[in-house]
Amino acid sequence: MKKLTLTNHAQEKTTVLENEFIDHYMAEANGEYVKVYLLLLRHLNNSEGCLSVSQIADMLDDTEKDVIRALNYWKKQGLLDYDTGELGAAPSTEKAAVKPPDAVPDIPDPAGGAAAPDTSSAAQNIQPYRNRKEREEFKELLFVAEQYLGKTLSATDIDTITYFYDTLHMSTDLIEYLIEYCVENGHRSMHYIQKVALSWAEQKISTVTEAKASTILYNKNCYSVLNAYGIKGRVPASSEIAFIRRWNEEYGFSLDIILEACSRTMNTIHQPSFDYTESILKSWLAKGVRHLKDVEALDAEYQLEKERKKKDAKTAAPSAGKNNKFNNFEGRNYDMNDLERKLVQ
Repeated sequence: MKKLTLTNHAQEKTTVLENEFIDHYMAEANGEYVKVYLLLLRHLNNSEGCLSVSQIADMLDDTEKDVIRALNYWKKQGLLDYDTGELGAAPSTEKAAVKPPDAVPDIPDPAGGAAAPDTSSAAQNIQPYRNRKEREEFKELLFVAEQYLGKTLSATDIDTITYFYDTLHMSTDLIEYLIEYCVENGHRSMHYIQKVALSWAEQKISTVTEAKASTILYNKNCYSVLNAYGIKGRVPASSEIAFIRRWNEEYGFSLDIILEACSRTMNTIHQPSFDYTESILKSWLAKGVRHLKDVEALDAEYQLEKERKKKDAKTAAPSAGKNNKFNNFEGRNYDMNDLERKLVQ
């Protein structure tokens, strides 16, 4: 009887990807993140048993920080986990252990700030896992954001929205209204949207109702500025809104300071001018003005300097007269009575 030898090449030459990953995870993930996941899956059964971050970065032509971001993303999704030691490849739709490198690079803060150094393991820098409901809500949020912004979200855009959700603890409804509000006011830049989000966080705004109340107050500010200029009976133009928004959100001035600058504009040039008010506020911004008392201090300082210059000018005037080239000769004295007698003789 002939001897038959059976060989299974499926596990050696084929990487099996479960439908669960395609159906529920792939669509909302950044393409670079998907590549890292597939590469880890490809090397799951390697005899070597592990991959380092630097090896993954070299194989995918990415930076090590890009790889770390991808690993952190999949950990948030609950598909990877970290242990100590070398980085091992073991992804699956169930939780699987993945060992970090000896020194994990700092994970960048999506808000643009300095990254917190890793003191023990990458797990300290990762938000808790989201449950399925949160994942679905977040996926829907990303879809809505793309509709408002009119573009496919980049990895940076997704990281920024994730920052709103995970770090600023904004609800998906509030993030959706945030993006809607900014786009309706002509701003599609994620950098600008982030500045508004940070402003809301500072104001402790945590609901859509509170955000709407804040925007109503902002609209009230716009009409207050128009009234200060003596403009009534019309809505503010988009260019005027842009000025007022910059003064309030970018420069950080309160309404009383803005109205003071408007008043000084009218007193100086006797007509509305957003450009002139802009020059006043930029000057105050450069000098660190935050309250009306700071403006009063600048006025007092200006008045003292003005009086000092006036005093210096008076002091310099007599000495300047003595050195005048028309007075550099000795004057003559006349006896008027003697001259009169000579004239009548």
